[in-house]
Amino acid sequence: MKRKSVAQDVKPDTSKPTAIFEATEGRAYTVSVALPGSIIINALTPELKTLLAGRIARALAVFCVDEIVVFDDGQSKQQKGAKDHYHQNADGGFTGFSDPNYFLMHLLSYLETPPFLRPFLFPLHPDLRFAGSLPSLDMPHHLKSHEWCRYREGVTIKKPMEGEKLKKPKKRKREEAQSKEASLVDVGLPQKISVPVAIPPDTRVTIKLPQDSNISASENGSMTGSVVAPSTPREEDGYYWGYGVRAAASLSAVITECTYSGGYDLTIGTSERGSPVADLGRRTPDGDRVPQFNHMLVVFGGVAGLEVAVEADGELQKMGVKEPNELFDYWVNLCPGQGSRTIRTEEAVWLGLMGLRELVVDKGRKR
Repeated sequence: MKRKSVAQDVKPDTSKPTAIFEATEGRAYTVSVALPGSIIINALTPELKTLLAGRIARALAVFCVDEIVVFDDGQSKQQKGAKDHYHQNADGGFTGFSDPNYFLMHLLSYLETPPFLRPFLFPLHPDLRFAGSLPSLDMPHHLKSHEWCRYREGVTIKKPMEGEKLKKPKKRKREEAQSKEASLVDVGLPQKISVPVAIPPDTRVTIKLPQDSNISASENGSMTGSVVAPSTPREEDGYYWGYGVRAAASLSAVITECTYSGGYDLTIGTSERGSPVADLGRRTPDGDRVPQFNHMLVVFGGVAGLEVAVEADGELQKMGVKEPNELFDYWVNLCPGQGSRTIRTEEAVWLGLMGLRELVVDKGRKR
């Protein structure tokens, strides 16, 4: 027999999503994910390739990943027998067959960008033909015009001449800096934002607005703001502010070309031959198995695993590295006793980030 609810008369409002991201305190740590672009090859049509990229983007958004690195594992070769009209990379055509690494980066960058900014920053391209069918990432910086946040993503725009109305053209040509004193930024609010620095048009920027500002004020008068680093919302107020996208020419370049000061201080490689991921959260006689970290990197392999990436990496071969587990602090199995012979990379990303979520929240250094 079911127990009666204490508050039977109060019914939840299910008309809107309730899991709204709430910033609590500044966050110093970051989470990075690296995977090979060759996983796109397994999808046989442009629609399926787009869907695969969308599944990965959803995982990155749900688990608050700060950086995605797409690396070349030596398997991203042009598929045989693909239709000729898909191989127009030199003419700006579809790159899903000719350059899977670029295609995945292109889609991930597009999906991370707030929807109102996409017409400014992403010209029409065959890679994006089916992107409109993908589920929205709906991240905290994908703000609507009626939503208020002291941080917003925007794009610098050309200042209109006196008496000229400001319009959003279908195609914008990059011009010289609009002013020596200030720039105008479209952040998706009724009023454009003025920032005291000259920035070329069509440049994406992160804007911090005054604490006492609000949307109603922006409708009645001008607003001023300041340009800040994309990491500022995370570091100062704890917002999840989307992910950056980086390319790496090889597996070793994922680690050596890290953009964070001091590099990654916690690296995790994934393989069915690793130790169970649950072991990372267990204590040892000497204390916690995993120390606190500033920048975590989780690396996923493609169809043939990370072994082929090591073999294709000239730098690793010169160093005498034979096995991928030599590169990481921890070598883990995301799903011990798996029932299927293989786990696809897009599935492994969900499994891995879910299995590591508690560790990330517990061990990531706060401010």
